[in-house]
Amino acid sequence: MKLKKYLGETTFYEKKREVERNKVKNWLKTVSAFANGKGGILIFGVSDDDEIIGLEDCKKDSEFISEKIKTLIEPVPNIEIKYLDENNKNLLLVYVFSGNQTPYYYIGNGSRQAFVRIGNESVVTRNHELNNLILKGSNQTYDSLNSNIDFDKASFSKLKASYYQNTRQEFLNSDFESFGLTKNGKLTNAGALLADERLIYQSRIFCTRWNGIDKSSGRMEAFDDIEVDGSILYQLDEVLRFIRVNNRKMWKKTNERRIEMLDYPERAVQETLVNAIIHRDYGIMGSEIHVDIYDDRMEIYSPGGMYDGTFIQERNTDTISSFRRNPVIADLFARMHFMERRGSGLKKIKDDFVNAFNYTEDKSVEFFSDFNGFRVVMKNLNYDFIKNLNNRESTIKAEIKKRKILEVQIQKIMEFFETNDELTRSELEKLLNIKESRARDLLRYLVKNNMLQKIGATRNIRYIKTVGKNQSQKPSEK
Repeated sequence: MKLKKYLGETTFYEKKREVERNKVKNWLKTVSAFANGKGGILIFGVSDDDEIIGLEDCKKDSEFISEKIKTLIEPVPNIEIKYLDENNKNLLLVYVFSGNQTPYYYIGNGSRQAFVRIGNESVVTRNHELNNLILKGSNQTYDSLNSNIDFDKASFSKLKASYYQNTRQEFLNSDFESFGLTKNGKLTNAGALLADERLIYQSRIFCTRWNGIDKSSGRMEAFDDIEVDGSILYQLDEVLRFIRVNNRKMWKKTNERRIEMLDYPERAVQETLVNAIIHRDYGIMGSEIHVDIYDDRMEIYSPGGMYDGTFIQERNTDTISSFRRNPVIADLFARMHFMERRGSGLKKIKDDFVNAFNYTEDKSVEFFSDFNGFRVVMKNLNYDFIKNLNNRESTIKAEIKKRKILEVQIQKIMEFFETNDELTRSELEKLLNIKESRARDLLRYLVKNNMLQKIGATRNIRYIKTVGKNQSQKPSEK
């Protein structure tokens, strides 16, 4: 076994110098966290700086570990203890397997706490995390729970219209129960989220088209924004409409056809938004989906991290299996052809960008997640062109402004010669209220363009108007 690959604490490995007998919580909380998550390995006999210390009595330590897990972790997780000889030093590896009877609590010292893994730390679960573990342990999901809202107090015009539009079939009253939207005359949470009315508060979506590449550009902060609530199907339509308005389209002509080049491929945007709606954690109070469109990118944030507790940036998005936090909603969306049941959404999003005519490698889609949320960053495929175009326009405007100033200055100089025969540099500085360096540059320009003539010695240089030039002459290109 290669021990080196386990050194350095990560989400799935943790090392301990010794088996602490007086402070068992220090390592038992990690057993709880591993069992509540994707599992992991505790390595005893290695110091914090990865030095292999070894244990004096592995057999005695393993018996102690096994006994404490049986008595202080509830329910008892599935573990396996292995001995390892590394450089003639004895180590213990405690394999803690992911459990399906969550939450796994540490019950020592009169407390009852469940832990989860965040990065390389084991931390106490927050309320919504604990609720999710309870649902997982009871083989239930948030969207399948009873909402205690009477079915006859809600309307479903949007659901029925969308269902017919996408399937060409009527949505029957019997479908509410067969699709998991009602139980015994009450709406499930899935049913409440699909009702026309806003029955679940934490189901809104905020959309903003920001001015610039961040939220504090120093200019007017936002061009446009909306807040959408009600049926999640209505939210999907309204947010897609908002994005279409802010998704610019460019064209490129070829010999055979005209190629459309959108800032963001429409199918990828819809897939991302659908994923955000069906996979979000609706149990997190005070949370919303956020769609933020900047000049150079679009970010879609959904509350709740990966359902299996992993981090998406540490996974292969081309082969990742789909774990659906809200399978009732996901199943209905699949029936309506908003998504596929086989869970290939992330790969499709990436492929849609790669297959776009205006795609370059620096515009690849990025996925980020932690335990609190999931974020997709889509780069504006036309940003570099628009940026260069804006820079050229700014350069042209600056040049026009510069030439207008030059014309005004020349006009003043010609008016000066109507009452004066000669002009010195110092007189020009006062006349135009300019610095010495600018006066020298301006005089060189006027001499070069035969508008003035330089006379006199080094300490007595003057300028006279060139014969035949008049005050209406326009400045030439430098």
